Amino acid sequence: VQLQASGGGLVQAGASLRLACHISGIQKDYYLIGWYRQGAGKEQEAVSCISASDGSTYYADAVKGRFTISRDEDKNAVYLQMDSLKPEDSAVYYCNLRYLTSRNEYWGQGTLVTVSS
Repeated sequence: VQLQASGGGLVQAGASLRLACHISGIQKDYYLIGWYRQGAGKEQEAVSCISASDGSTYYADAVKGRFTISRDEDKNAVYLQMDSLKPEDSAVYYCNLRYLTSRNEYWGQGTLVTVSS
């Protein structure tokens, strides 16, 4: 399984960005695809995830109402639409795929999001 994250950049507070995670080599199984982030000097935190089986989603409290995760099965891609960005959203964002049966997980390379005030 390979994950390729993209879409990061430098924006001003209040702007929007859309991150994309393109995935290849998926095996037929139940899995979650999620976005995590790690800011400078901070621990990694879960931002959002989506279930491949039923499309249910999870959002961290810090991003609820501002971020939207979505999935395009045809393109094997997961997106994170980030609106009303705040400086505290600045971080390296990573996409992750976790199989629910084997618990194997895979990470993409990070994409840097920097939000200026």
